Amino acid sequence: MRASALGALVAALALSAACAPPVDLSTALRIEVVSTGWFDAGIVNGQNKLVPSIAFRVRNASDQTLVSLQINAIFRRVGEKDEWGTGFVTAAGSSGLAPGATSGVLTIRSRLGYTGTDPREEMLHNSQFVDAVVELFGKYGSAQWKRIGEYPIARTLITK
Repeated sequence: MRASALGALVAALALSAACAPPVDLSTALRIEVVSTGWFDAGIVNGQNKLVPSIAFRVRNASDQTLVSLQINAIFRRVGEKDEWGTGFVTAAGSSGLAPGATSGVLTIRSRLGYTGTDPREEMLHNSQFVDAVVELFGKYGSAQWKRIGEYPIARTLITK
């Protein structure tokens, strides 16, 4: 009996999330960028590695709680259309993000970046260095991914 009651509760929660009114994330979310820069990813194969990074908060500007809110990041080098790296984070799980609420700081880093033997700070000033941008997409429940912004990656070294 307990298992069937639990199953009914899970089904009811899933159904209520699926039946929630649609939300246009391009207007319902506000991205508050805390910082962007190049994260010191340590030493890889004997070389220093820097990867693009963004730290941000998500504010729910809609009138409903956003359950199962996900953010996907696509990093690109400036002037290039091809994806250079990606990252993903859950901004709000089953408890949701209430109307007007702001998430904690979320950080997404690409796994791909630059490696070199130069000191990390000097790598940012190398003549071969190409800046990057990050494009953020949001997904609420079972809706499709929606573009919510694009942000330049600052030429700043991030060590923590």
